[in-house]
Amino acid sequence: MAEPTVKSERLYQGRVVGLRVDTVRLSNGTLASREIVEHPGAVCVVPLDQGKNVLLVRQYRKAAERSLLEVPAGTLEPGEDPVACAHRELEEETGCRAGEMRELVSFYTSPGFCTEVIHAFVARDLTRGRPLEAEDEELEVVSVPLAEAVSLVRRGEIRDAKSIAALLLALDAVPRPGRRRL
Repeated sequence: MAEPTVKSERLYQGRVVGLRVDTVRLSNGTLASREIVEHPGAVCVVPLDQGKNVLLVRQYRKAAERSLLEVPAGTLEPGEDPVACAHRELEEETGCRAGEMRELVSFYTSPGFCTEVIHAFVARDLTRGRPLEAEDEELEVVSVPLAEAVSLVRRGEIRDAKSIAALLLALDAVPRPGRRRL
């Protein structure tokens, strides 16, 4: 199944995202219009310390008009390897360096209209430092037990989709008594 593009028109190109409208041909020959948000992709990281605490960041998100509790995350630079981006974002947002960075999964955020793919990682063997001062972000680093972070997800207090997916996958990646590690 495919929708061949007949015509593509760029409407906007910003610093992070672009918007185009594609005219596509459906299998029955009909033409249809698809609005596509182009995004370079991103990473998100579940940083776990030795005590199975996860470092989260609280930041104001203008699109949601509220402060959200999230896993550290950020946009891929052109040509950047997702693992390198995960290490960079972890250090920028939390001040930590990871001895181990393991990919959990890659997923589309909203494939009905957006090209963004997020690469989710779990980071272990953390060395703590100081978060870097960002010119355009205000972050608060919060440390909570992984089990509590998952409870926050289940209670609807963590509402960011990438954080929900990554935290639930990280829970399965952590060894527990009587259960083998994935």
